[in-house]
Amino acid sequence: MDLAYLRAHPQHLPTFLTHQRIRETPVGGGDVCKASRLTLDDGSSIFAKTWPSGTPPEHFFTTEAAGLNWLRDAGTAPVPEVFTALDEMLALEWINPGQPSAEAARRFGGELAAVHRAGAQSFGAPWAGFIGPLHQDNTPSSEPWAQWFAHRRLLPYLKISADRGALQAEDVAVVERILTRIDSYGGDEPAARIHGDLWPGNVLWGAGNRAWLIDPAAHGGHRETDLAQLALFGGAPFLPEILSGYEEAWPLSDGWRARVPLHQLHLLLVHTAAFGDSYRGSVRAAANAVLRV
Repeated sequence: MDLAYLRAHPQHLPTFLTHQRIRETPVGGGDVCKASRLTLDDGSSIFAKTWPSGTPPEHFFTTEAAGLNWLRDAGTAPVPEVFTALDEMLALEWINPGQPSAEAARRFGGELAAVHRAGAQSFGAPWAGFIGPLHQDNTPSSEPWAQWFAHRRLLPYLKISADRGALQAEDVAVVERILTRIDSYGGDEPAARIHGDLWPGNVLWGAGNRAWLIDPAAHGGHRETDLAQLALFGGAPFLPEILSGYEEAWPLSDGWRARVPLHQLHLLLVHTAAFGDSYRGSVRAAANAVLRV
């Protein structure tokens, strides 16, 4: 199997793997899936993701592929090409790694702004939603952003987190206060074309001084959400340069810095819902910061 054959017959990739016709090398690939580098007969490499054991949730890999293709269709920021999107696996263009730099970061900021400007028909998306291992409600919605964000991005993961004991009653009460005053924070904008899970680990710094978008939970959302997530978990390298490049391309609305913890609260609640109470302190700190606004 070479790259041309794979493009023409993507459904054959699992069979070639099963019969050990392709060299497979494990690589780092995140907290949810098993990741491998596959070397084809023509010497080219591809990146493959599979579920670590058992059967993945329905539409899991095809949803990621739909999001990657949608972001790639914007034609601005680098996004890996999708070669194979099947129920059991996803195979993508291999990206040779590089090092972060101020130049790459500024360029990435401008490219991300252009992706956002490509827009979306509504909040949500016409495909099933996942974020990490969890389902995410992507039902298209005409609600104003604040109400959509409260109902579709905060409340579901607050409930899961509480049900699993990752948040205590006092934590839930603090977030519920935010939900009751969600309209007061401002920042309403039309739906942007966003990555949706843009913590720093989902920016791949590649060769050639480029930064690539990977592992999206893509949908129509608020552009500030992507930028707020880039500041989580230690922050992306050269984050000030990313923001500078972004604002040169598309200035942000007044008050965006004060809304950063509100936008971060979504992904933090996803973490308590998926991974437990080790993220409880981060949720509470973000919620407290929102209420101080």
